[in-house]
Amino acid sequence: MDIMVGKLLQQLLLGVIILAATAASIPNSTCDRMCGNIKIPYPFGTNKSCSLDQAFVITCNHTFHPPRPFLDPDIPVEDISVLNGELQVSNPVALLCKGLNHPDNGYDFLEAGSQASNVQKPAVPCNTYGRCIPPRSSTVDYTDISALLNLSSFRISETRNKITAVGCDVYTYIEGSDQGQKGFTTGCLSLCDQNLTVVNGSCSGIGCCQTSIPKGATGYILNVRRLSNDTLPGGIESKDQSCGYGFIVDEQAYNFSSLHFVNLKNRSSVPLVLDWAIGNKRCKDAQKNKGSYACKATHSYCYDSTNGPGYRCNCSEGYLGNPYIPDHEHESCQDIDECIGLRKPCNANATCTNTDGNYKCTCPKGYEGDGRKDGTDCRPIVLGQSNNKIISIALGVSISLLVLLVGTSWVYWALKKRKLIKLKEKWFQQNGGLLLQQRLRNHTGSMDTAKIYSAEELERQQTITTKIEQFINEVVLLTKINHRNVVKLLGCCLETEVPLLVYEFITNGTLSDHIHDKSRSSLLSWDKRLKMATETAGALAYLHYEASMPIIHRDVKTANILLDGNHTAKVSDFGASRLVPLDQAHELTTLVQGTRGYLDPEYLLTSHLTEKSDVYSFGVVLAELLTGKKVISFLRPESERNLATYFVSMLEEDRLLEILDDHIYNESNAEELKKVADVAKRSLSVKGDNRPTMKEVAVELDGLRIKEK
Repeated sequence: MDIMVGKLLQQLLLGVIILAATAASIPNSTCDRMCGNIKIPYPFGTNKSCSLDQAFVITCNHTFHPPRPFLDPDIPVEDISVLNGELQVSNPVALLCKGLNHPDNGYDFLEAGSQASNVQKPAVPCNTYGRCIPPRSSTVDYTDISALLNLSSFRISETRNKITAVGCDVYTYIEGSDQGQKGFTTGCLSLCDQNLTVVNGSCSGIGCCQTSIPKGATGYILNVRRLSNDTLPGGIESKDQSCGYGFIVDEQAYNFSSLHFVNLKNRSSVPLVLDWAIGNKRCKDAQKNKGSYACKATHSYCYDSTNGPGYRCNCSEGYLGNPYIPDHEHESCQDIDECIGLRKPCNANATCTNTDGNYKCTCPKGYEGDGRKDGTDCRPIVLGQSNNKIISIALGVSISLLVLLVGTSWVYWALKKRKLIKLKEKWFQQNGGLLLQQRLRNHTGSMDTAKIYSAEELERQQTITTKIEQFINEVVLLTKINHRNVVKLLGCCLETEVPLLVYEFITNGTLSDHIHDKSRSSLLSWDKRLKMATETAGALAYLHYEASMPIIHRDVKTANILLDGNHTAKVSDFGASRLVPLDQAHELTTLVQGTRGYLDPEYLLTSHLTEKSDVYSFGVVLAELLTGKKVISFLRPESERNLATYFVSMLEEDRLLEILDDHIYNESNAEELKKVADVAKRSLSVKGDNRPTMKEVAVELDGLRIKEK
């Protein structure tokens, strides 16, 4: 008897818990769903009991007339869309004006509406990549916004918003991270010229520029800066064009006009669209817990968020309303009566009957068809037509079955005979074998330069294999390279599901491993480091000037420099490389690719790729060899996080010895270290024209090695 009573109490307790969890996710019917002129639909609410959870609480500020809704207390809400899973908020405009009561005295000036602040800056401010710029700038910090928005539910929409800069010779860029805490930097440059006309409605880079937001973005620091602090290009100088603006805006809500050079000064904010989602689970996982599952309407469905984790709900086809509200509430997903709408889906002769989630059109007697305007409509029935149609259908089905029987038998035997051959051809074609053959013929005139391995041959080779996305590009590039300090391509395997490149086996890991591993770095003497730097410089100079067509590596870094047993350097990973046609003067305009910390700042701003971009990256490699420090480290003070800028600043202050790796410095090689550091400094010049060529760097380093011997 006691056991039965205990089980009954357990069941009652479980029922109470389930009811409590369900009630927590159902909106309170007494909640006020309006704040001023803006509707606050569930799962949002003006307090925790009226919303799904704390992340969806909207503060209704009644000190305004009419009242205004805010996310946390600082972000004005303009609109909430349950259908699209979007939230429109007001976003500040960063303003930078010449002569606006903030002279060029080393201060940053921020103006957003009526608020303004001055923040003391260093005497010579430099950006993350070492480019020293005039101190006049304006910054809007989005990091706090992201923190306030509960990152599990809100993301800045990459499909609706654009990073925008307005003005002459100004650029806006953002620095931040996504949900995975991966850092990124992106932005755009707006130029003016007296010979070019600003086009209203166009943000193509003349007076206005726009670029996309990275997917899954959660927090930013937005900067607006001017390229020149003196006069505008071509001698232009007017009040209309002396201001620069930077902001992130809903692309649909902003249409550029030349008038914005002036009147944006009076605009404190622009619309910004946020994506929101429920929780951080996908639909298949969220549906396992019916108590917390947010899609409460019977006629609703779940779909995964495309911008970060979580899911959203929507009403099923034929229903309209709020899918987050249970059926007994009038705002839940309700059947749409298509028959009484203005669209009139049925033919004028047909009778429209509304059904649950759908409708039916019935043709009058003497007519046939489905009666729908978007279907077969209602057509008069012709006598004898029905019998002829039945005979035609029967004859067609009989002939089709006969043809199908004969064809199936023939195909079965043919497929059985050629099964193995077809399988290999399938993998070969899917892996781009035909394209690879065509590219090799176009570039070499024959197929002798690279071998295509079978799966059996691959197992017998003493090689390593690397999966890459751009394997065809890398095969073509590497077949044109013959240098002892460039990794040798043996061939490729196309008989596997994922195509593989086959390289010579390099036994000793990467240069990055040796520099940043404490147990290995102590064994890496200065002589070895100078040898590896000289070999790498020679390989890059060969790619730039001695290959049949110049090759820009575009991703030079210590992780892409392999070492053999004798510490001989081998440049690898050509997946991002580009061939430079001879008629383009060694310059290309491309999408920015590379590794943060090694990227050429001039390439980052202009997207113009030259061989000097590789020189900058090699300068960072030299800085790593000299200091033993990582290129980017958030564990170091802010002024030292970027190795390139920190290295150059220390050299300018004649403090090289303070940052040298303890394992390489002694009095006998001090002068040589200074000369190599000077090569690195010149290679890290912000302007590409001020950098030496890769050939000049190779000759200079080789000369130091010879003198040392």
